[in-house]
Amino acid sequence: MDKYTKHFFENIRKKLSEWEVAEKIPHEEVYRFIHSLAGSASVLGLDAIGKKARTIMDGLPEKDSRMWSMTEIRDELFDIIEACYLHVEGEIPDFSRKYERRGEGPVVLIMDTDTHFLMEAKEKGEAEGWHVVPVVSTEKAIGLYYDVRPDCAILNVDMADDEELDSFKQNLKSHYVPAVMMSADRSKEVRVKAYKVGADDFMAKPVDMDEFLVRVDRQLQRKKHLESLVLIDELTHVYNRKYLQQAYSRLKDQGDRQLCVAILDIDHFKKVNDTYGHLIGDQVLREFAGYLKQKVGAQDIIFRYGGEEFVILFHGAPLHEAVARLNVLREDFSLHTFFAGEAFSCTFSAGVAEITDPGRPFEHWLGLADTALYEAKEGGRNRVKSEVLSLDPSHEKILKVAIVDDDPIIRTVMSDIVAKLPQQPGVRYDVNTFDNGESFLYDEWHDREQTLVVLDGVMPKMDGLEVLEHLRRRQDSDRYKVIMLTSRRSERDISRSLQLGADDYITKPFKLLELEARLNQILKRMR
Repeated sequence: MDKYTKHFFENIRKKLSEWEVAEKIPHEEVYRFIHSLAGSASVLGLDAIGKKARTIMDGLPEKDSRMWSMTEIRDELFDIIEACYLHVEGEIPDFSRKYERRGEGPVVLIMDTDTHFLMEAKEKGEAEGWHVVPVVSTEKAIGLYYDVRPDCAILNVDMADDEELDSFKQNLKSHYVPAVMMSADRSKEVRVKAYKVGADDFMAKPVDMDEFLVRVDRQLQRKKHLESLVLIDELTHVYNRKYLQQAYSRLKDQGDRQLCVAILDIDHFKKVNDTYGHLIGDQVLREFAGYLKQKVGAQDIIFRYGGEEFVILFHGAPLHEAVARLNVLREDFSLHTFFAGEAFSCTFSAGVAEITDPGRPFEHWLGLADTALYEAKEGGRNRVKSEVLSLDPSHEKILKVAIVDDDPIIRTVMSDIVAKLPQQPGVRYDVNTFDNGESFLYDEWHDREQTLVVLDGVMPKMDGLEVLEHLRRRQDSDRYKVIMLTSRRSERDISRSLQLGADDYITKPFKLLELEARLNQILKRMR
């Protein structure tokens, strides 16, 4: 890039930085900036950017009393800002089409200390459409298993002792998740050990990457086929979420009885797993599902929605009756005793909504119930809340997204991508940007809600790895999911970020579709 083109992009960065801190920007200043872009870009041979700027300029009056917000500027100029990013990173802007959103691919969890292998497997796997979650420790893999709910787990046998492998075996078996086990030791003893602890396939390292991709894909396809045949949750033996829409449609078509939907969430379930272990956590889930099956009506249907969340369709019950029945269930369940060397009990919170208009999508009613559940948990848990037709914004679940990068072009591109991601009813993304790690770390904005942090690895004042280290020292560090951005393809840096607890990483330059897919996947887990 010659010095004039570099100066052109630096001027754009400077202007965006100035506008980010201004409350309102006069129309004439915005118009002059677009006019300058149109002329300069064409002179520098940046024809696509110049033509786009000219098109936008032609649609605006030269003089106007309007005051612009940064959000309005971002919406108006996003194609140009995106093109600036693409040009710098060597891609050719194409304004004749907008990119299509990528579908949600399978989740593959890989546990290995070999950072070179993790990087290659992640790059190649995501080119296949998978979402690859790399971890470098057994403890992190066990913890993430319940968070990411993988469709396939790839485990290095050499990293885990017999007890840890047995724990994996129980998890994989109860959730029908295929396991591919690997080892640098090709001996018969190691292969036999891997199959004994539940491996569906075994590969000796070093592995040919083409063969690796084919064999993992085979396991993913088997899992997908099995799920298409099974509508019962493997662990709890109630219906799974795949049957939820079908069951709702069947009940709705009957049309002669009132219908309510409730979402139940076991309170502080993570604490159960952390205190007593995941096997005891699975026992709690099984007994809770069994308790619900015994107590609900014969025409009511129970589903495991995911993790510790369950859904009940109450058939023939108005809202006040569904709330009353849930309160009875809640009070009785709090008296139930579990045993894990000592006795303990659990409670649950619930949100419920009455389906009064069958013409609305089911997701709307599920969103109302989820909003009520959020209110119940915010109100202290161990309670039932109901929600009426309109969503009260004060009851929305807020997921905060912090974009921490010293480049205003990247901040703008990322903010726009997050703003346009699909959202569930009752969930709102609150996006904020920071131009350095220090200003983010000491800002009270992210002190309460769950926060996704997109964190640049190289920044002035405080390095991204330092920010990550600070976050993981916090007592409430579980509230933070972190995606590291790095322009350094150093295995040492990537390994360090994973060891410090990064949930994912993206190497610059990144594709916008890749970034969108990563953000959507991790925000879906946070919802």
